Amino acid sequence: MYPKGVRGVGITAGQPASDLSDLPALLDRVERLDVDSVELPTCAMDLVFGGRIRRPHLDLLKRACAGRPFGYSVHGPLVINFFDDPARLPRHFEVLKASLEVAGEVGAAHYVMHSGVMPVQPAEVIEGAYARQREWLSKAGDVARDCGVLLCVETMFGDHQGRTHASLPSRLAREIEAIDHSHVWATLDFSHAFLRLGYVGGDYLAEVAALAPFAKHLHMHDSFGLADAIETVFPSEKFAFGHGDLHLPVGWGAIPWQALMARCNFPDGVLFNIELNPRLWYAVDECLAATRALAAEARIGA
Repeated sequence: MYPKGVRGVGITAGQPASDLSDLPALLDRVERLDVDSVELPTCAMDLVFGGRIRRPHLDLLKRACAGRPFGYSVHGPLVINFFDDPARLPRHFEVLKASLEVAGEVGAAHYVMHSGVMPVQPAEVIEGAYARQREWLSKAGDVARDCGVLLCVETMFGDHQGRTHASLPSRLAREIEAIDHSHVWATLDFSHAFLRLGYVGGDYLAEVAALAPFAKHLHMHDSFGLADAIETVFPSEKFAFGHGDLHLPVGWGAIPWQALMARCNFPDGVLFNIELNPRLWYAVDECLAATRALAAEARIGA
Protein backbone atom coordinates (compact mmCIF):
# COMPACT_ATOMS: atom_id res chain seq x y z
CA MET A 1 0.00 0.00 0.00
CA TYR A 2 2.81 2.41 0.91
CA PRO A 3 6.32 2.65 -0.54
CA LYS A 4 9.01 0.78 1.33
CA GLY A 5 10.28 3.08 4.08
CA VAL A 6 6.93 4.63 5.00
CA ARG A 7 6.16 3.60 8.57
CA GLY A 8 2.45 4.15 8.06
CA VAL A 9 -0.39 6.56 8.81
CA GLY A 10 -1.42 7.47 12.32
CA ILE A 11 -3.66 9.92 14.12
CA THR A 12 -3.53 11.88 17.35
CA ALA A 13 -5.87 10.53 20.03
CA GLY A 14 -8.23 12.93 21.78
CA GLN A 15 -7.33 14.58 25.08
CA PRO A 16 -8.56 12.37 27.92
CA ALA A 17 -10.02 13.37 31.26
CA SER A 18 -7.47 14.21 33.95
CA ASP A 19 -7.95 10.83 35.65
CA LEU A 20 -7.57 9.02 32.26
CA SER A 21 -10.88 7.25 32.91
CA ASP A 22 -12.05 7.78 29.32
CA LEU A 23 -8.74 6.94 27.64
CA PRO A 24 -9.71 3.33 26.85
CA ALA A 25 -12.84 4.59 25.09
CA LEU A 26 -10.81 7.15 23.13
CA LEU A 27 -8.43 4.44 21.97
CA ASP A 28 -11.40 2.19 21.13
CA ARG A 29 -12.71 4.99 18.90
CA VAL A 30 -9.38 5.22 17.10
CA GLU A 31 -9.05 1.46 16.81
CA ARG A 32 -12.00 1.25 14.42
CA LEU A 33 -10.07 3.47 11.98
CA ASP A 34 -7.48 0.76 11.31
CA VAL A 35 -4.54 3.16 11.64
CA ASP A 36 -0.93 2.07 11.97
CA SER A 37 -0.10 4.35 14.89
CA VAL A 38 -1.69 6.59 17.52
CA GLU A 39 -0.08 9.76 18.85
CA LEU A 40 -0.65 10.14 22.59
CA PRO A 41 -0.90 13.73 23.88
CA THR A 42 1.02 13.02 27.08
CA CYS A 43 1.40 16.79 27.37
CA ALA A 44 -2.15 16.78 28.78
CA MET A 45 -2.15 13.61 30.90
CA ASP A 46 -0.76 14.63 34.34
CA LEU A 47 2.07 12.12 34.00
CA VAL A 48 4.96 14.26 35.28
CA PHE A 49 5.01 16.25 38.52
CA GLY A 50 8.02 18.38 39.38
CA GLY A 51 10.14 16.57 36.81
CA ARG A 52 9.23 13.13 38.19
CA ILE A 53 6.95 10.49 36.69
CA ARG A 54 3.76 9.80 38.63
CA ARG A 55 3.77 6.01 38.49
CA PRO A 56 0.08 5.28 39.20
CA HIS A 57 -0.96 7.49 36.27
CA LEU A 58 1.62 5.96 33.97
CA ASP A 59 0.34 2.51 34.92
CA LEU A 60 -3.18 3.61 33.87
CA LEU A 61 -1.81 4.81 30.54
CA LYS A 62 0.12 1.60 29.93
CA ARG A 63 -2.92 -0.56 30.72
CA ALA A 64 -5.09 1.44 28.31
CA CYS A 65 -2.46 1.11 25.57
CA ALA A 66 -1.66 -2.58 26.01
CA GLY A 67 -2.79 -5.10 23.42
CA ARG A 68 -3.84 -2.57 20.77
CA PRO A 69 -3.32 -3.34 17.08
CA PHE A 70 -1.30 -0.17 16.43
CA GLY A 71 1.96 1.42 17.48
CA TYR A 72 2.44 4.71 19.30
CA SER A 73 4.08 8.08 19.13
CA VAL A 74 4.00 10.69 21.88
CA HIS A 75 3.64 14.47 21.92
CA GLY A 76 5.26 15.76 25.09
CA PRO A 77 4.82 19.10 26.89
CA LEU A 78 4.40 21.96 24.45
CA VAL A 79 6.27 24.52 26.55
CA ILE A 80 9.64 22.75 26.66
CA ASN A 81 11.74 25.43 25.00
CA PHE A 82 15.52 25.46 24.71
CA PHE A 83 15.41 29.10 23.56
CA ASP A 84 14.30 30.06 27.08
CA ASP A 85 16.40 31.84 29.72
CA PRO A 86 19.62 29.80 30.12
CA ALA A 87 19.03 29.60 33.88
CA ARG A 88 15.81 27.65 33.28
CA LEU A 89 17.12 25.18 30.70
CA PRO A 90 17.95 22.48 33.27
CA ARG A 91 14.27 22.55 34.30
CA HIS A 92 13.20 22.11 30.68
CA PHE A 93 15.61 19.20 30.32
CA GLU A 94 14.37 17.56 33.51
CA VAL A 95 10.79 17.58 32.22
CA LEU A 96 11.91 16.41 28.77
CA LYS A 97 13.89 13.52 30.26
CA ALA A 98 10.90 12.31 32.30
CA SER A 99 8.62 12.69 29.27
CA LEU A 100 10.98 10.69 27.07
CA GLU A 101 11.01 7.96 29.72
CA VAL A 102 7.20 7.90 29.62
CA ALA A 103 7.35 7.53 25.83
CA GLY A 104 9.81 4.68 26.14
CA GLU A 105 7.64 2.83 28.64
CA VAL A 106 4.57 2.91 26.38
CA GLY A 107 6.68 1.70 23.46
CA ALA A 108 6.45 4.87 21.38
CA ALA A 109 8.59 5.01 18.26
CA HIS A 110 8.70 8.82 18.07
CA TYR A 111 8.60 11.60 20.67
CA VAL A 112 7.51 15.03 19.39
CA MET A 113 8.70 18.27 20.98
CA HIS A 114 8.48 21.85 19.75
CA SER A 115 11.49 23.70 18.40
CA GLY A 116 12.59 26.85 20.20
CA VAL A 117 10.72 30.15 20.06
CA MET A 118 11.74 33.49 21.57
CA PRO A 119 11.05 37.21 21.28
CA VAL A 120 12.89 38.79 18.35
CA GLN A 121 16.36 39.83 19.50
CA PRO A 122 19.60 40.95 17.84
CA ALA A 123 21.14 38.29 15.63
CA GLU A 124 23.92 37.41 18.06
CA VAL A 125 21.39 36.72 20.83
CA ILE A 126 19.35 34.47 18.56
CA GLU A 127 22.46 32.59 17.43
CA GLY A 128 23.41 32.06 21.07
CA ALA A 129 20.00 30.51 21.65
CA TYR A 130 20.51 28.15 18.71
CA ALA A 131 23.87 27.07 20.12
CA ARG A 132 22.29 26.27 23.49
CA GLN A 133 19.45 24.39 21.81
CA ARG A 134 21.93 22.25 19.87
CA GLU A 135 23.75 21.40 23.10
CA TRP A 136 20.62 20.43 24.99
CA LEU A 137 19.06 18.53 22.09
CA SER A 138 22.24 16.49 21.76
CA LYS A 139 21.94 15.54 25.44
CA ALA A 140 18.27 14.76 24.93
CA GLY A 141 19.21 12.55 21.99
CA ASP A 142 21.28 10.43 24.35
CA VAL A 143 18.25 10.04 26.65
CA ALA A 144 16.02 9.20 23.68
CA ARG A 145 18.51 6.55 22.54
CA ASP A 146 18.49 4.97 26.00
CA CYS A 147 14.67 4.96 25.95
CA GLY A 148 14.46 3.45 22.46
CA VAL A 149 12.67 6.52 21.06
CA LEU A 150 13.45 8.96 18.24
CA LEU A 151 13.25 12.60 19.35
CA CYS A 152 11.51 14.58 16.58
CA VAL A 153 11.72 18.39 16.83
CA GLU A 154 8.69 20.18 15.38
CA THR A 155 8.47 23.22 13.13
CA MET A 156 6.79 26.24 14.78
CA PHE A 157 5.27 29.38 13.26
CA GLY A 158 5.73 32.26 15.72
CA ASP A 159 3.36 35.21 15.26
CA HIS A 160 2.30 37.26 12.26
CA GLN A 161 3.33 40.58 13.83
CA GLY A 162 7.01 39.72 13.73
CA ARG A 163 7.51 39.74 17.51
CA THR A 164 8.52 36.07 17.83
CA HIS A 165 11.45 34.25 16.28
CA ALA A 166 10.75 30.69 15.14
CA SER A 167 12.91 28.60 12.81
CA LEU A 168 12.11 28.42 9.15
CA PRO A 169 12.03 24.79 8.00
CA SER A 170 15.37 25.19 6.23
CA ARG A 171 16.99 26.53 9.41
CA LEU A 172 15.62 23.65 11.47
CA ALA A 173 17.08 21.30 8.85
CA ARG A 174 20.50 22.89 9.30
CA GLU A 175 20.20 22.56 13.07
CA ILE A 176 19.28 18.87 12.93
CA GLU A 177 22.13 18.26 10.50
CA ALA A 178 24.57 20.10 12.80
CA ILE A 179 23.46 18.11 15.86
CA ASP A 180 24.12 14.93 13.85
CA HIS A 181 22.64 12.53 16.41
CA SER A 182 21.15 9.17 15.49
CA HIS A 183 18.11 9.84 17.70
CA VAL A 184 17.42 13.52 16.93
CA TRP A 185 15.22 14.12 13.90
CA ALA A 186 12.49 16.57 12.85
CA THR A 187 8.73 16.70 12.95
CA LEU A 188 7.55 18.47 9.80
CA ASP A 189 4.21 20.13 10.53
CA PHE A 190 3.04 21.19 7.08
CA SER A 191 0.53 23.71 8.37
CA HIS A 192 2.97 25.31 10.83
CA ALA A 193 5.43 25.76 7.98
CA PHE A 194 2.67 27.14 5.72
CA LEU A 195 1.76 29.71 8.35
CA ARG A 196 5.40 30.67 8.95
CA LEU A 197 6.02 31.27 5.26
CA GLY A 198 2.71 33.10 5.03
CA TYR A 199 3.92 35.51 7.71
CA VAL A 200 7.47 36.15 6.49
CA GLY A 201 7.29 35.29 2.79
CA GLY A 202 9.49 32.88 0.89
CA ASP A 203 9.30 29.70 -1.16
CA TYR A 204 7.13 27.26 0.80
CA LEU A 205 7.92 24.24 -1.37
CA ALA A 206 11.68 24.84 -1.22
CA GLU A 207 11.60 25.37 2.56
CA VAL A 208 9.64 22.19 3.22
CA ALA A 209 11.77 20.20 0.77
CA ALA A 210 14.88 21.29 2.71
CA LEU A 211 13.53 19.81 5.96
CA ALA A 212 11.86 16.71 4.52
CA PRO A 213 15.01 14.48 4.50
CA PHE A 214 15.36 15.03 8.27
CA ALA A 215 11.66 14.54 9.10
CA LYS A 216 10.89 11.08 10.44
CA HIS A 217 7.56 12.40 11.72
CA LEU A 218 4.96 14.38 9.77
CA HIS A 219 1.98 16.28 11.18
CA MET A 220 -0.78 16.14 8.63
CA HIS A 221 -3.47 18.83 8.74
CA ASP A 222 -4.49 21.72 6.54
CA SER A 223 -4.82 25.50 6.77
CA PHE A 224 -4.77 28.59 4.57
CA GLY A 225 -1.49 30.06 5.84
CA LEU A 226 -3.31 33.19 7.00
CA ALA A 227 -2.68 35.19 10.16
CA ASP A 228 -5.18 34.84 12.98
CA ALA A 229 -5.72 38.60 12.83
CA ILE A 230 -9.46 39.10 13.29
CA GLU A 231 -11.21 38.43 16.58
CA THR A 232 -13.96 35.85 16.20
CA VAL A 233 -16.65 34.48 18.51
CA PHE A 234 -17.48 31.02 17.19
CA PRO A 235 -15.07 28.41 15.80
CA SER A 236 -17.10 28.39 12.59
CA GLU A 237 -16.22 32.05 12.08
CA LYS A 238 -12.52 31.25 12.26
CA PHE A 239 -13.10 28.56 9.64
CA ALA A 240 -15.01 31.07 7.52
CA PHE A 241 -12.10 33.51 7.47
CA GLY A 242 -9.51 30.72 7.17
CA HIS A 243 -7.35 32.25 9.87
CA GLY A 244 -4.74 30.53 11.98
CA ASP A 245 -3.65 26.98 12.78
CA LEU A 246 -7.02 25.38 12.05
CA HIS A 247 -6.07 21.69 11.96
CA LEU A 248 -8.40 21.08 9.04
CA PRO A 249 -8.74 17.73 7.28
CA VAL A 250 -6.13 17.26 4.58
CA GLY A 251 -7.44 18.85 1.38
CA TRP A 252 -9.75 21.38 3.05
CA GLY A 253 -7.21 24.23 3.08
CA ALA A 254 -4.70 25.66 0.64
CA ILE A 255 -1.57 23.55 1.25
CA PRO A 256 -0.29 22.26 -2.14
CA TRP A 257 -0.14 18.61 -1.13
CA GLN A 258 0.51 17.10 -4.55
CA ALA A 259 3.34 19.50 -5.25
CA LEU A 260 4.86 18.67 -1.86
CA MET A 261 4.81 14.95 -2.50
CA ALA A 262 6.45 15.52 -5.90
CA ARG A 263 9.17 17.74 -4.40
CA CYS A 264 10.02 16.13 -1.05
CA ASN A 265 12.27 13.19 -0.22
CA PHE A 266 11.58 11.69 3.20
CA PRO A 267 13.82 9.47 5.31
CA ASP A 268 13.29 5.76 5.85
CA GLY A 269 10.76 5.16 8.62
CA VAL A 270 8.70 8.32 8.07
CA LEU A 271 5.31 8.38 9.81
CA PHE A 272 2.34 10.38 8.52
CA ASN A 273 0.40 11.43 11.64
CA ILE A 274 -2.92 13.29 11.37
CA GLU A 275 -3.63 16.10 13.85
CA LEU A 276 -7.33 16.77 13.30
CA ASN A 277 -9.33 19.52 14.97
CA PRO A 278 -11.67 17.65 17.39
CA ARG A 279 -14.58 19.77 16.09
CA LEU A 280 -14.02 18.22 12.66
CA TRP A 281 -13.76 14.58 13.73
CA TYR A 282 -16.88 13.91 11.64
CA ALA A 283 -14.54 14.15 8.62
CA VAL A 284 -11.94 11.72 9.99
CA ASP A 285 -12.57 9.04 7.35
CA GLU A 286 -12.19 11.55 4.53
CA CYS A 287 -8.99 12.90 6.10
CA LEU A 288 -7.57 9.41 6.52
CA ALA A 289 -8.28 8.54 2.89
CA ALA A 290 -6.56 11.71 1.69
CA THR A 291 -3.55 11.15 3.94
CA ARG A 292 -3.19 7.52 2.91
CA ALA A 293 -3.25 8.58 -0.73
CA LEU A 294 -0.42 11.04 -0.08
CA ALA A 295 1.59 8.47 1.87
CA ALA A 296 1.27 6.12 -1.10
CA GLU A 297 2.98 8.77 -3.26
CA ALA A 298 5.80 9.53 -0.80
CA ARG A 299 9.36 9.43 -2.11
CA ILE A 300 11.89 7.86 0.25
CA GLY A 301 15.56 8.77 0.01
CA ALA A 302 17.33 10.63 -2.77
